[in-house]
Amino acid sequence: MATAFSTPAPLLRHIQDLNHQVWILQDQTLTAVPRKHNMVPATVALIPCQHLNTLDADKGTPMYLGLETPNLSLFCANTWEQPMLQLEEKSIMALYHHPEPLKPFLFYHNESGRTSTFESVAFPGWFIAVCSSGGCPLFLTQELGKAYTTDFELTLLH
Repeated sequence: MATAFSTPAPLLRHIQDLNHQVWILQDQTLTAVPRKHNMVPATVALIPCQHLNTLDADKGTPMYLGLETPNLSLFCANTWEQPMLQLEEKSIMALYHHPEPLKPFLFYHNESGRTSTFESVAFPGWFIAVCSSGGCPLFLTQELGKAYTTDFELTLLH
């Protein structure tokens, strides 16, 4: 007897660092800013890649990250100097249903206690980061736990 597999729904979360800087969308750029009263953080949608057998699951769960509204997904672009974190108008569900993993759009989600890190699948050793002082766009760094914040909390929507 055949069983029907249903498509999982993405997890919807707000993301903040330990200094309570939340991710917001400013002019088509994800930026970390100090949380303020009545501020609405970006609703981040996360869904695991369905092609786990082709990726290094020891590094964490390969996830697509995007925004619920507008329909944008995070991806790592190859530049001359170093990989860059960008947003592209693409649904994470379209990425999820793609017949093979789209590595520039995938991040290894690694949880440790309350915090999570997001390492680029396409560029191993590069992690999503924010500057400690806030007010800067999200970017990629290899400097874990040094000048930049790479540990984030995923919080339920309020």
